[in-house]
Amino acid sequence: MTSATEVLRQSVVVFSKNYLPVSRVNIRRAIALLVTGKAEPLDFSGNGYSVHSPSIVLFVPQEIRLTMTDAERVWKLPPVNRREVLRRDKYACQYCGNTKKLTLDHIIPRSKGGKHSWDNVVIACEPCNSRKGDRTPVQAGMILRTKPKAPIHPAVAFAEQFWREQQVNLE
Repeated sequence: MTSATEVLRQSVVVFSKNYLPVSRVNIRRAIALLVTGKAEPLDFSGNGYSVHSPSIVLFVPQEIRLTMTDAERVWKLPPVNRREVLRRDKYACQYCGNTKKLTLDHIIPRSKGGKHSWDNVVIACEPCNSRKGDRTPVQAGMILRTKPKAPIHPAVAFAEQFWREQQVNLE
C-alpha cells in the first residue's frame, strides 16, 4: 500500500489530442485536468493511482489525453546567445570537455565568412579557443565532440525521450 504523500509525488504522462506525448505533469495537475474535462484517462499500461477524498475515490491512470483543441502554441527557435549555447552544449567545452572558463567559439571564424548561427557556434574553454585561434578545427587539428545543431521543440524532445524509455521498458 502506498501512502498519500507517495501518490502525490507521482507524475502522469500527458498526450495531445493526436496522441503525441507532450509532457509529464504532477498528479495534482492531472486530477485538475481530468475533473475539469480538459483531459481523459488513457489506460495503456493498466497502472495508475487511487486518490481518495472525503467524498470520492478517483483513479488516475499513468497516461492522460488532452481533449481540448487549443491552437498549438507557437514555439520560436531561441536566439543564438551564450546562455542558449551553454544549455545546448551541456556547459562543457566541445573540444576537450572542460567546464571552466567557457567562451563562445565560431567553428568557421567570422573573419573567414562564418555566420553567427546554431550550426557554427559552440562552447569552448579559453585554452581551446586560444589554441584554435582564427582557424577552423581541421586547420587547428582539433575535433568537435558533437556536431552543433539548433535546439528542437521541447515537445519533440519529450516525445523522443518518452518513446526511448518505452523501448527500454519493452526489452
